Amino acid sequence: MNEIVNRVAQSPIISINLEDHYPREERLVFDLKPFLFQELVLREKEFRLALKEHNWNEYAGKWVAITCSADAIVPTWAYMLVATFLSQAKGYVIGTKEELEIYIAERCISDLDLEKVDGAPVVIKGCSEITIPLFAYGRLVSRIQSRAKSLMFGEPCSTVPLYKKPKS
Repeated sequence: MNEIVNRVAQSPIISINLEDHYPREERLVFDLKPFLFQELVLREKEFRLALKEHNWNEYAGKWVAITCSADAIVPTWAYMLVATFLSQAKGYVIGTKEELEIYIAERCISDLDLEKVDGAPVVIKGCSEITIPLFAYGRLVSRIQSRAKSLMFGEPCSTVPLYKKPKS
């Protein structure tokens, strides 16, 4: 009787699972709307006072999107002022929650050590329990393609080929 051999485990394929590297900290939105007079106008003195009295501890260790959901003209400095109070946050952007996710994905992908993929076949794992934005997959391809021998998507036992380095 032949012995069962796990050829996937013995292969030189490098598997990258973004889920293993993607931050799981809570995402919050800081909305300037409640800080506006009649949700329309920013009054500097009142705004500064309200920010000083705000409980900033709730943002500690979390990702924050600083935005304004009101249809109001808010000066750029107001968003920047809010950012100065977020020193305990994991990170923040001035923008939407979607822009925050792109920022998080960019940081996550930029921090990956990719030396191990040099000249190797690489599989980017597809199924994950957390939502990872499509941007992250595109950014990962852009970082790996020039280094890897080949690039695939899926699971090591069942992949979709994406790229194969031409023979020189």
